[in-house]
Amino acid sequence: MKSTIAFFCALFLCAYALTAQTKSYTVDGTTYELRTEVEGSLNLLWNVFDQEFRYFIEKDGTVTPLLNTKTETGYQEEYKRVLAQLTNGAETSTRKIRLTLASLKRFVNAYNKQVDPNFKQEELLTNLEYRIGVLGGVTNNIFTANPTNQSTGQIGIEFEFYDPLTLPSHALIAQYKQTFSSSDFDFSFSQFSINYRYKFIKTSIVSVFLNTKIATLTFSRSGESTFMENGETFTRQSGSNTSFQGALIFGLGADIKLGKGWITLNYNDAYSFIIDDNGEFPVDLTIGYRFKI
Repeated sequence: MKSTIAFFCALFLCAYALTAQTKSYTVDGTTYELRTEVEGSLNLLWNVFDQEFRYFIEKDGTVTPLLNTKTETGYQEEYKRVLAQLTNGAETSTRKIRLTLASLKRFVNAYNKQVDPNFKQEELLTNLEYRIGVLGGVTNNIFTANPTNQSTGQIGIEFEFYDPLTLPSHALIAQYKQTFSSSDFDFSFSQFSINYRYKFIKTSIVSVFLNTKIATLTFSRSGESTFMENGETFTRQSGSNTSFQGALIFGLGADIKLGKGWITLNYNDAYSFIIDDNGEFPVDLTIGYRFKI
C-alpha cells in the first residue's frame, strides 16, 4: 500500500510541475498567483483557488475576471459579455464558449490569430488536462493458469493525461489494479500499468475508445492448490512473483457524461500479441466514475 501511495503522489507532483509557473496579479484589490495559458493581444490567465478554477483575461495591462454567477434563475454567463466587449470589432462569437480552460483557449487563440498575423499559438501538450477514475468489477485472469475458469473481484484507480485541443482523441493512462483471491482460486495480484487510449467515437455525451496496455509491473501471489486438467491432477505451489512486461494488451471502453464527470465502462485485457492466454474466453469487466482534476 505504501508503494501505491508513493506512486500516485509522484504522478500528482509531475502534474503539478507542469502548471507550477505563476505570476502575481492584483484584480479589484485582491492579489492572485496566476498561470499564463495564452500570451498575445489577449492573455488568458488561470489557477485553482479553494478547489475552484478561476479564469482571467489580460488586455492592455488590465486584468478582468471571467465569471459565471449562479442565481435562482440560473447561470448568468457574465464571462461571455466580458469577452464580447474585449473582442469588439473582431469576427468572433461567444455563443458556444464554455467556462473551461480548453474552450477559453480556443477562443483566445482564434482572436489573437485574427488580430495579429504574427501570433503563434503553443502547440502539442501545452494545455494538458487530467482526470482521475475509480473502478470495480470482475476478471477471470486469462493471462495466468486458471483451470476451472474462476472469476474474482478487482478494483482499480487510474489517472488520465490528455490534450483536449491538439490531441482530443488520444490519452495516456497510468493505472493501478488490484485483483483478489477466492476460496476456489487462490491467486491475486497488484499491477501498475501505462496505457494508451484512442477515442474513435467522441461526442460531448459519450466517447468510445480502444485501450492498449503498453507496459505492466505486476506483483502476484498464489496459494497452493490442486486441480484437474485433461484427466490429470496437478498441484500449484504457493509463492509470489514480480514481473515487468511490454504487454500490448487490448481492450475496449466507453465514457458516458453524467453530472460533472463520466461513468466509465471497460472490457479489459481481451487480447495480447505478446502474452499467451490460458485459452478461456476473456471476462474482465469494470465500471467506475471518472472526473476532472
